[in-house]
Amino acid sequence: MTKTLVLLVDDEELNLEILVEYFDGEAAFALQMASSGEAAWELLQDPANDFKLILLDRMMPGLDGIGLLKRMKGDSRLSGIPVIMQTAANSPEQIREGLEAGAYYYLTKPYRRESLLAIVHAALSDAEARSALSRQLHQHINSLQFLDEAEFSIRTVEDAGQLASFIAHACPNPDAAVMGISELLINGVEHGNLGLSYAEKRHLKQEDRWHDEVRRRAALPENEHKLVRLSYRRNIDGITLRVSDQGEGFAWQNYLEIDPERAFDPNGRGIALARMLSFTSITYEGTGNIAVATICCDVGN
Repeated sequence: MTKTLVLLVDDEELNLEILVEYFDGEAAFALQMASSGEAAWELLQDPANDFKLILLDRMMPGLDGIGLLKRMKGDSRLSGIPVIMQTAANSPEQIREGLEAGAYYYLTKPYRRESLLAIVHAALSDAEARSALSRQLHQHINSLQFLDEAEFSIRTVEDAGQLASFIAHACPNPDAAVMGISELLINGVEHGNLGLSYAEKRHLKQEDRWHDEVRRRAALPENEHKLVRLSYRRNIDGITLRVSDQGEGFAWQNYLEIDPERAFDPNGRGIALARMLSFTSITYEGTGNIAVATICCDVGN
């Protein structure tokens, strides 16, 4: 079986040794190491290195973690690789800087082995989900750009991915829109209709049992007829997406921005990232079980 190639980047030799030790016994992974941002960039430029994940130290002399991230995001071949930022910098401004550069996963030094592996598996799972969405996205025809109004209903997480890929083609920038649409639909399924709490999802993600639990709950008699509904409307100003579920709602005000206390969990940043990267705005109605997202056509995102 092909191993998952991981790049470890840190200017401290001891830190690299600790990371190697933490991966000991994880047979699915192969590791390469770089002691500087410049050395990491050279490895990334080699097309023979098919890195699936990068653990990156933020503070390094010369080309630091933020600088390397920005270079990666400017390279279409590297921009989709998930990056876990290792950092002692956890202020909201510093975390936002990392998010905007492309680091969606964080580990605060020092950290435990189980914390590292939980974030690693979550990042790889999210990357595979994004890749699957992208593959689905390009299977659909471009004629959806002419769609003005539509109503859809879904029931499962798998349905959410298919519908997000379909609807994204009716948006000005499908690649940016697809992740945000998927996030809202999946939230409606798992947190809304299936009643999965934030803490429960964090625990399940840490144990790599999230998919199994979502499927189990979806099959329960009380949930088998629950639907998440999406309405699509286009007018001269842009596109409005309205996603509603049959749940009790949630405290959505806490999730529109990245909270430093949640930035190091394997979940909890999807809505904020969707707001930053996919939509012009996100608002909620009622108890939080209705999400309204807008995309301004003139800005292309």
